[in-house]
Amino acid sequence: MFPAQRPRRLRTTPAMRRLTAETTVRPGQLVLPMFVKEGATEPSPIATMPGVVQHTRESLRKAAVEAVEAGVGGLMLFGVPLHKDAVGSGGVDPDGILNTALRDLRAELGDDTVLMSDLCLDEFTDHGHCGVLSPDGRVDNDATLEVYGRMAVAQAEAGAHLLGPSGMMDGQVAAVRAALDEAGFTDTGVLAYSAKYASAFYGPFRDAMESSLQGDRRTYQQDPANLREALREVRLDLDEGADMVMVKPAMLYLDVLHAVAEISDVPVAAYQISGEFAMIEAAAAGGWCDRRTAILESLTAIRRAGADIVLTYWAAEAAAWLR
Repeated sequence: MFPAQRPRRLRTTPAMRRLTAETTVRPGQLVLPMFVKEGATEPSPIATMPGVVQHTRESLRKAAVEAVEAGVGGLMLFGVPLHKDAVGSGGVDPDGILNTALRDLRAELGDDTVLMSDLCLDEFTDHGHCGVLSPDGRVDNDATLEVYGRMAVAQAEAGAHLLGPSGMMDGQVAAVRAALDEAGFTDTGVLAYSAKYASAFYGPFRDAMESSLQGDRRTYQQDPANLREALREVRLDLDEGADMVMVKPAMLYLDVLHAVAEISDVPVAAYQISGEFAMIEAAAAGGWCDRRTAILESLTAIRRAGADIVLTYWAAEAAAWLR
């Protein structure tokens, strides 16, 4: 008789599909990126990121508690300062907005979640680059590493469990690890942005951060054409002591994510970035897809490709659905 094999038998009911699902998405695998703006008196919506806001310190605490209660695995914090300068001094200032907000959340949540912090200078520099500039206007790799070390200690003192060096400087993981260990923060982990590409899809994020970027970041972020280079970066970060590695963006780089997962012996994260978020939101608003189904499909794809952890602006909402 034909057909002798009928794979559709395993798709007949929702219960059967749940039972035979090869890839799952759990709330604890999701991390919520959050923005907090210095001096803000009320949350400010980000026009290019529907549903996402620049928080006040108070609204940040409230939203963080709600996200943790929904079951998210962690929070990644970004600070939006009022004042910027050439060397990003707000990033090392214990009273800067990012470090202040980290203390707020650690006091509020303790160890109930994994508190992560962006370790980069772009939000604090008036030129918008991820490092300090040399006299000829180029990003000075080694001078930037020294600042990263001081930022790492400041963020660890403020209460971060995991630091996310995201500037794609050569040697950044080793510099951060050495600074943390020397200061006695041996239990503070490093989530390395190992394969961060110079993507066209960061635009909404730069709106959220009120970026001052002049030029582009192609001399330090990766060329979208390269995969082998990403694996080299991952291996270097692993050798330097990374506790986790990350691929960013996620949806447009699933092949990279899969390859990284194949070689990594530490957890692998992927960041579903602002432009990827905005595309689905725009399509859903236009009636071109079902919003909830598209969100969950995108998260499943990232997990299927090999991510153990997914950073997504839908983390709290999706966690509530998944529970």
